Amino acid sequence: SPKPGPYVKEMNDAATFYTNRVLKDYKNSDTRHVDWVKSYLNIWSELQAYIKEHHTTGLTWSKTGPVASSMSMRSVLTSGSCLSPPPPPPPPPGPPPIFDTETAKDEGTASRSALFAQLNQGEAITKGLRHVSDDQKTHKNPSLRAQSPPVRSPTKSHTPSPTSPKNSPQQNHAPVLELEGKKWRVEYQEDKNDLVINNTEIKQVAYIFKCNKSTLQIKGKINSITIDNCKKFGLVFDNVVGIVEVINSRDIQIQVMGKVPTISINKTEGCHIYLSEESLDCEIVSAKSSEMNILIPQDGDYKEFPVPEQFKTAWDGSKLVTEPAEIVG
Repeated sequence: SPKPGPYVKEMNDAATFYTNRVLKDYKNSDTRHVDWVKSYLNIWSELQAYIKEHHTTGLTWSKTGPVASSMSMRSVLTSGSCLSPPPPPPPPPGPPPIFDTETAKDEGTASRSALFAQLNQGEAITKGLRHVSDDQKTHKNPSLRAQSPPVRSPTKSHTPSPTSPKNSPQQNHAPVLELEGKKWRVEYQEDKNDLVINNTEIKQVAYIFKCNKSTLQIKGKINSITIDNCKKFGLVFDNVVGIVEVINSRDIQIQVMGKVPTISINKTEGCHIYLSEESLDCEIVSAKSSEMNILIPQDGDYKEFPVPEQFKTAWDGSKLVTEPAEIVG
């Protein structure tokens, strides 16, 4: 109401997303699904055309005809006399896909019928239950609990998997600190506070991976530095012409002795950056990170400034305006 035709079209459009996925997934693998979807969509198209021709604004009834009843309807159908012939039914849809197992379908229908029959009993459904006396209840009869084994859930397996990650030994990697082409590789360093990279060139990069409780000093000028998957790691460097990136790490401390244009912090918990007088124009870019602090040199000491983690966004009438939420403290 008031226009059933457009409503049918809306229902057809609502299913388009899913029918298109079926057509795409089974276009070249199983044409039964494609034929079924086409037949399904044809139902709505033909129903819309049928409504447009016979019931544009809904079902219409004759205002001058007799009152319809079961007896009068039966007599009309048997005699063939009617005020106007009924509109032709819509054409039947295409054949449904033929499945391999018809027996599974029959069994499913029978089980559903039995289920609905039980549900329709209402309160009478409990009449078939047998009363259990106190001597048959395990929680009131300790002797029954001793005889019966503990019941385990059939959906959970209590046998430990032989390939469980908890039981597998932790794989140890040999520590690496070497120059590979133009890339300095610093990997799997543990409890090393005297790591130093000398003789750097401006085209070289440094990649630091899974180093824990260690400190690295990079002397000279280098192109870029990446810290990935490190914990409690300290980095001291002179100059970087590109970017210093910190990814997926925790408790990182970085000290800039010279200049660096950009420092990026992504998916990191705890990052302290000590800037030098020359690097105060450095841009800090952060995402999905917390506990970030920038330390600025002042009067021979450092003053700490937190990087905002929360932001507020508002619509100003033409665009979204985002500002950092004020940190109280």
